[in-house]
Amino acid sequence: MAALIAIPLEAISQEAELDTVVVTATKSADSTQGAPGPNKAELSAQRAATSDSARLLQDIPGVSLYGAGGVSSLPAIHGLADDRIRVQVDGMDLVAACPNHMNSALSYIDPTQVGSATVFAGITPVSVGGDSIGGTIQMKSIAPEFTKSDEQTLRKGQAGVFYRSNGQARGGNVAASLATENLHFSVSASSAKANNYTAGGDFKPAGSGAAGGPWLDGNEVGSSAYNSSNQNFGLAYKQAEHLLQLNVGKQHLAFEGFPNQRMDMTGNDSTQVNLSYTGQYQWGVLEARLYDQQTDHAMNMGPDRFSYGTLGMPMLTQARTTGLNGQGNIVLSERDILRAGIEYQQYTLNDWWPQAGGMMGPNTYWNVDFGTRDRMDVFGEWETYWNDDWLSQIGIRSDTVKADAGAVQGYNAAAIWAVDAATFNAQEHQHTDHNWDMTALARYTPDATQTLEAGFARKSHSPNLYQRYPWSTQPMAALMNNFVGDGNGYIGNVDLKPEVASTLSASGDWHDAGREQWGVKATAYYTHVQDYIDARRCDFSQCSASNVVATSGFLILQYVNQSARLYGLDLSAQKRIATSADYGSFTASGVLNYVRGENKTTGDNLYNIMPLNLKLAVVQKQDAWSNTAEMQVVAAKTQVSQVRNEIPTTGYSLFNLRSSYEWKLARLDFGIENVFNRHYALPLGGAYTGQGASMSSGSIPWGVVVPGMGRSVNAALNLRF
Repeated sequence: MAALIAIPLEAISQEAELDTVVVTATKSADSTQGAPGPNKAELSAQRAATSDSARLLQDIPGVSLYGAGGVSSLPAIHGLADDRIRVQVDGMDLVAACPNHMNSALSYIDPTQVGSATVFAGITPVSVGGDSIGGTIQMKSIAPEFTKSDEQTLRKGQAGVFYRSNGQARGGNVAASLATENLHFSVSASSAKANNYTAGGDFKPAGSGAAGGPWLDGNEVGSSAYNSSNQNFGLAYKQAEHLLQLNVGKQHLAFEGFPNQRMDMTGNDSTQVNLSYTGQYQWGVLEARLYDQQTDHAMNMGPDRFSYGTLGMPMLTQARTTGLNGQGNIVLSERDILRAGIEYQQYTLNDWWPQAGGMMGPNTYWNVDFGTRDRMDVFGEWETYWNDDWLSQIGIRSDTVKADAGAVQGYNAAAIWAVDAATFNAQEHQHTDHNWDMTALARYTPDATQTLEAGFARKSHSPNLYQRYPWSTQPMAALMNNFVGDGNGYIGNVDLKPEVASTLSASGDWHDAGREQWGVKATAYYTHVQDYIDARRCDFSQCSASNVVATSGFLILQYVNQSARLYGLDLSAQKRIATSADYGSFTASGVLNYVRGENKTTGDNLYNIMPLNLKLAVVQKQDAWSNTAEMQVVAAKTQVSQVRNEIPTTGYSLFNLRSSYEWKLARLDFGIENVFNRHYALPLGGAYTGQGASMSSGSIPWGVVVPGMGRSVNAALNLRF
């Protein structure tokens, strides 16, 4: 007979915790939950080392990071990155509004504001997937608190500062909240600023040191500085089993350099309004969300680059994203849960480049004129707890994506602009994709020490606006359209088809009954992608014959549908190795990731695939102290994309030390990253273009990968009151 137990609300709801739904069921589990991100203590330790929220995910198996600006890394899951992953910030599907994807979704939340993070890296349920083939990342702010009915008004606050020696990174954050039994008000603000960082060892790209040359002195990495600030205002109302939240977030990013792009971000102002509702009823839980984001974005050549005289080369973008989501999580019986929902998103983009004299005038160049990308999704998901051992989940989702863009123009009527513009304007720009997803998963938990899981997923993703609509084959214009950081120029393709990925995944989790002494997890996966959006060498219009055959140098490419496969293995383990009354506990852990990506149409390798990598750590904890010694080992990247002239990287190892001490109302974090100041090239860092010869007199030297950061001594102090 089924036992009367509690299914946690998060098994039914992905939103703020209320109470527990009590039903008759044979198992308390939640297959919709992905891999949890760092816990509270781990978040605090990592905040001392980064101002980039994406880097809070770097220790999760299967996750890697594309290099970008100092606060804008692009996460990849099992070799699939950027728009191929669904990234949600407080439930909002934010969209990059930049031809270089500088304002990525996770750049809109500061690490000090992150309360939780979850990564779906395997079989992603349809209830949390959609318009993505690589998985889902959900990052949420700190949840609101309320008092009990007999308690006084709750007043809380915190303040923190940090300093990192490499790049003289510094900043701070403050937050305050006021709460009663039914109301919660919060306000928070954070800022982060850094100079260019320095690479380890002796970093001096080819061509440096020449008299009057463009390179910076020593091992300084050009265009790696940043200056950002974020504010958030929150209001929440709770009545019985109902929670209503309103959050308004604002970002002002004054500058962010990008060492693997031709431009820097010289301004990004954004406002997000997020209204959500979670209600618990006799039949289950209802969730709804309405959000809106407006973004003004600017790019130009920063101080480390040469520009055309004193005019610069401004590039401006305005975008608006509006979304509406609704989901019902229905308890059908003592063993069955049904999740059903609808989502709608409207995205509008204008990308124009004001005239800048010479051949860049007298007109405004329109890169994307009134681009739109609207989505309408519906889904259903059935989860069954068959008995104490078995759980199954099956779901189906329908996605309709409609994209369009207006007519364009070049800087002037000269043939280098007019011919391509006329060709593009004569094409049909509107496309409607009818996509569908399906997932099926089974989980077996024979006892308290092991869980086995296997599943299949069919996922789809439609091209973004910067893959469809950039139109010019003129090299300067094409080079400004690039969100993968390889230094090449990209031309859109209005006839691109949606990507369709079929994934098989199996995983095992073995551990002691209390999950305290030891644990081992393993996940193996295989993905075949039909109509994978890769690139081909441009051989038409203004593209040269040498562009097709060159084995070095930067290129002009066009997006094209091909087929691909990716497969790999994630391993993680932890073991309590010693416990002492005098020295506390010692725990060893390790994470091993391997992924292989191949283009099955051409036989080439996929671009920016992280090589085999291993991270080992020993953590010692005693009372208020926590100390960590960590080693990261990365193999050489030799399987590179030939069509892009991707640059190989050598293997390396890094050693890091971290310590923290926590009082009742304060926490101090201290660490040394890259203790031995090793020089290394970032495998996913892209081509180094942060400095270079004037574009009017010569090209940027090819063959240098963005180097990693050298030794940095980091400290952070956080106070609670």
